[in-house]
Amino acid sequence: MPADSYETARQAQRRAVARRRSHPRPPGPARGPARTAAGEPPAGSPTQRQGRAAEARAARHLQAHGIRILAANLRCRAGEIDLAAREGDLLLFIEVRERRNPSFGGAAASVNRAKQARLIRAARHFLPRLVRLHFGGVAPACRFDVVAFDTDQPRWIRDAFRA
Repeated sequence: MPADSYETARQAQRRAVARRRSHPRPPGPARGPARTAAGEPPAGSPTQRQGRAAEARAARHLQAHGIRILAANLRCRAGEIDLAAREGDLLLFIEVRERRNPSFGGAAASVNRAKQARLIRAARHFLPRLVRLHFGGVAPACRFDVVAFDTDQPRWIRDAFRA
């Protein structure tokens, strides 16, 4: 790209910054996710409520099997980790999927290569923080699991894919 294109881009960025400074946003409600009176996120769409319910059921199922849940719904630009957990010295990144209609291969089949790549990128983003907070700074072995709900019963797929 020629140098003049970079200069054109720089000038456009300067104009945008100047516009923001000359027209500040009016004061309004605090930024960030909305909360209800109880401090919980709003109910959301039916699909979001179904997803949160599936994640809660998956967490209960994993805890019943001795898994310690470290975090839930870790979001970054790369993607989202539904559950981060610890099993002994292993750090688990867990994707929770629910499908009511098995026409397209079911819940586990919906974790395709593209979804796996997003999960791996998100895991790499959160790995340093999880290691520092829960493993004393010593990087553990990691595993990607899937908890799939095709019926009301969870199917826990250990080591579903590898980074």
